[in-house]
Amino acid sequence: MRTSQNQGVRNFQTTIDNIFPNYVLNQLGNDIINPNVTQGNSDIQNVLNYSQENDVTSLQVVDKKGTIRGDSNINNRALIGQKTTNSDIKDALYSGQPQRKQVFDRSYGNTYVLAMPIKLTNNSTNANTTVGVVYVRASMESVYNNVSRMMIIFYTATVAAVFLAIILAIIISRTMTRPIDDVKNQAIKLAKGDYSSLVPVYSSDDLGQLAQSINEFSLQIREAHDLSQRERNRLDSVLFHMTDGVIATDRVGKISIINERALEFLNLEREEIVGKSILEVLKLDDQYSVREILEQPHGIKIDQNHGQEDELILNVDFATLKAANGYITGLVCVLHDITEQQKNDREQREFVSNVSHELRTPLTSMRSYLEALDDGAWQDKNYAPKFINVSLNETNRMIRMINDLLNLSRLDRGTFKLNLEYIDLIEFTNFVLDRFDMMIKTDGGDHQNSKAVSDFEDLNKKKYRIIRRYDRSSIWLEVDPDRLMQVIDNIINNAIKYSPEGGEIRVEIKTTDHNVIFAITDQGQGISKKERSKIFNRFYRIERARSRMNGGTGLGLAISKEVIETLGGHIWVESKENVGSTFSFSLPYDWHKWEDQNA
Repeated sequence: MRTSQNQGVRNFQTTIDNIFPNYVLNQLGNDIINPNVTQGNSDIQNVLNYSQENDVTSLQVVDKKGTIRGDSNINNRALIGQKTTNSDIKDALYSGQPQRKQVFDRSYGNTYVLAMPIKLTNNSTNANTTVGVVYVRASMESVYNNVSRMMIIFYTATVAAVFLAIILAIIISRTMTRPIDDVKNQAIKLAKGDYSSLVPVYSSDDLGQLAQSINEFSLQIREAHDLSQRERNRLDSVLFHMTDGVIATDRVGKISIINERALEFLNLEREEIVGKSILEVLKLDDQYSVREILEQPHGIKIDQNHGQEDELILNVDFATLKAANGYITGLVCVLHDITEQQKNDREQREFVSNVSHELRTPLTSMRSYLEALDDGAWQDKNYAPKFINVSLNETNRMIRMINDLLNLSRLDRGTFKLNLEYIDLIEFTNFVLDRFDMMIKTDGGDHQNSKAVSDFEDLNKKKYRIIRRYDRSSIWLEVDPDRLMQVIDNIINNAIKYSPEGGEIRVEIKTTDHNVIFAITDQGQGISKKERSKIFNRFYRIERARSRMNGGTGLGLAISKEVIETLGGHIWVESKENVGSTFSFSLPYDWHKWEDQNA
């Protein structure tokens, strides 16, 4: 009964709180600020007279200066125009918030007092300004009287029911003990979630019909429970296997449901966030309100671990959950991983910028030399051949760059055709390395006209030594020989370029159960950990000026990576600064197959 009384009081207070709809409050506000005070007071008095209800004992309107502008009590009309001394009204004017309390009035008993601010919206600033207060006093005696009557009815009904129950129990206890116990036990089982058993039916009388009804009820509950469980399992399975994160909240934004993918994205445990505000969990509480989030047309981007290797970029979309009557019951939030998309967009922009820069550099150089030739340098026997040779080298570099770009484009589109054939990798590698050894023996290391590097950068004159280490004398693979030669030439070309004068370049080939591993080690300056992750990016150079001076396009390792992956392999680099680097790649290899064929 205490609950009923509290509910009655709350309902009464809610009714009084809503006695003036918004349009009436707006009308009162306009009447308060009416320059014609007499007309405004008259209109206010009309509104108060119209709004008077049975339980309302007094209505009063006060402007923001504390002047009484209207009163529904005829005995208080003389107060109109005077300053109010009511502390509740003053508090409401000062704070701009409703003031509520319950007091005891000698004339009306328990009374609910409400001081409700009257606010108007400034059209230019959209700010709400308090222009006055409506003061309400309402008697709550009807609520307490109703509760008292309900208590009397309740206790009377309870006593009557107990009395009748005792009489009926005495009359039929002997004949109904067993069926009732069965029904009671079945009810206990149902309450505990056990729907497997049924009540025995002993007769077709009322007890028998009751037992039959309980059984039918049990079957229906079992079917409903099974259906609910299947649907929940299905929902859990869908949420668990979704590639997107999903979060659901109640109507105030507290998280109630979250799937595993969302927990993984946010790097949180379920116990940490259930019941917390979704804005707090997503770290958006300082930037947005729930209303502002719902107004975002394309969702919100969240950058987790910005600038780090494990950076994660999420696109967060919000939608409302509504009941059948349109009432908003919560929010649903979908987290979509757009890290790769953002990375691709960024790489595409960088790629276009790099291509423009890399083509502009040789073109600028060529223009300078051609302008010099045009100005008369072509007649100078010392400078003219050098200028022409530089222009020719820059032209060749642009052609190589464009050819590399075309090859990369074909690899990206999947239109790059491989001419596969079986080769002995050991014999093939020796052929490639013999060409580089020959360059040292001929022309003092001048590789400028060497066929071994005709498709690559022109190398400076440099002494080096290539060491070969193989764990087998013969390894047969199905590859594209031209493309594999391009990869090996690219890596060895870089090893020569960045190794010191007289350095060693070690080439190793070893096999595992399913792969052959090809490794090339130099004695260069090494590559830092930060640069290792970017070394296979297009146009990436560790030393840009030095690489461009040596004629590099910045695409060799990118092409090597694409070729190896197209052949079903993997390429990587290991390095220690000031010690050297090892570029390795693996290719699929089934040594059992070749042993069986050669057996």
